[in-house]
Amino acid sequence: MPDPTPIGLAALEAQLARDLALLNLPPKPWVPEPPPGVLDVVVLGAGLSGLCAAAALRFLGIDRLLVLDRAPAGQEGPWVTTARMRTLRTAKEVAGPALGVPSLTFRAWFEAQFGAAAWQEMVRIPRGQWMDYMVWYRRVLDLPVRNGVDVVDIEPDHDGLVRLTLAEGAPVLARRLVLATGIDGLGGPGVPAVLRDLPRNLWAHSSDEIDMAALAGKRVGVVGAGASAMDNAASALEAGAASVDLLIRRAEMPRVDKFTGIGSKGMSHGFLGLPMEDKWRFFRLANAAQLPAPRPSVLRVSRHANARFHFASPILSAREQDGALRVATPRFALTLDFLILATGFDIDPARRPELRRIAPHIRRWSDSYTPPAEEADAMLGTSPDLAPGFEFQQRIPGACPGLERIACFAFPAVLTHGKLTSGIPSVSDGARRLAEAMARSLFVEDRAKIYAKFEAYDTPELLGDEWTPFDGKFDDAAA
Repeated sequence: MPDPTPIGLAALEAQLARDLALLNLPPKPWVPEPPPGVLDVVVLGAGLSGLCAAAALRFLGIDRLLVLDRAPAGQEGPWVTTARMRTLRTAKEVAGPALGVPSLTFRAWFEAQFGAAAWQEMVRIPRGQWMDYMVWYRRVLDLPVRNGVDVVDIEPDHDGLVRLTLAEGAPVLARRLVLATGIDGLGGPGVPAVLRDLPRNLWAHSSDEIDMAALAGKRVGVVGAGASAMDNAASALEAGAASVDLLIRRAEMPRVDKFTGIGSKGMSHGFLGLPMEDKWRFFRLANAAQLPAPRPSVLRVSRHANARFHFASPILSAREQDGALRVATPRFALTLDFLILATGFDIDPARRPELRRIAPHIRRWSDSYTPPAEEADAMLGTSPDLAPGFEFQQRIPGACPGLERIACFAFPAVLTHGKLTSGIPSVSDGARRLAEAMARSLFVEDRAKIYAKFEAYDTPELLGDEWTPFDGKFDDAAA
């Protein structure tokens, strides 16, 4: 039962306004006025990372900004569209996008409505409730978001600006661009080659919007053993699938989340300072161990008698047969009515039409670092090699002017920056790093205008009536 004495959202919002005033947030804007119609920063993506980045920029006095998202309001990110877990995987206690403001946390929002007792009883945050919180976060911070906007082209050096062409409406011009486009923002779903040519009505990627109700009575296969695989398998089972076969490449289930074991503020802030070889070793080890699904997610599947776990069973071949799929693995063959691929995402900017101008010029890790042969990892090599403020770097210096005006505040940044853009726990740390670097960049670029303002400033602190000059004589004898 909800606590009978929650303070209510109105009281929390009054408290938040007071907290922000005490912290002088947001401070007065300081960036010199750009040309008419030009924004200082555009953030592409109004999900968790995009909203937190926009808030962090505002908290540093950068207020000529705009957030764009193709989704309708309230459907940004995966939370109420393609995510299929019942609750978040993140511990409820993490502060997430609060940027150090207690009254901006999910916990404050939740307890204001349901009370402290309900908070104590809750194990994990319900997925839909997190989306409700993000809608509130956007509203109370008055973040400037435009929904239903599809960016079709990004030109990084349009007279010293970044020019965004939209599917509809006038282009948007900005001095800086932040790509906060999520796990697939620099590529797309990873689909094994053996499955790419199959009819699309017979399979889907876990990132697709899948009509689970249509799988009732069907023979369903799920490829993968991670959290997404379990969420999709469970959703199909709960929708009434006749059977769900999990086809798992590994010989056994991954069990240990390496990064959870060493997660700390030291990791959040120190990882960036590591040499490339050490960063590579951390992530290669994590990839080799693989990320396990949460225990509740696996139990959500295994409680169904018609769920079958097949290890050492990668798909070797697949073909359409009588309106179904005939799938072969090293251990067996089976017939499926539908196949769900929980096979992750590829980093390949060339797959994104809006990135076609910059994709060939983005420096990747494979351009900057060659690991020892025994530590080779082709997937890691596709990660962008970013600058300290998340900025893209040019593969060939001078070949793509303006590329450094675009920052990658999305999942592919993790190899350079650590796990700051991989979800809720450290997003505030990442957003602050991004915003501070962007403020520094704008200040340096505007130094002539700022110096001119400094030189011209002549508002007196003292008016001349605060003192009386001594015009008498000293008494030498007294001295």
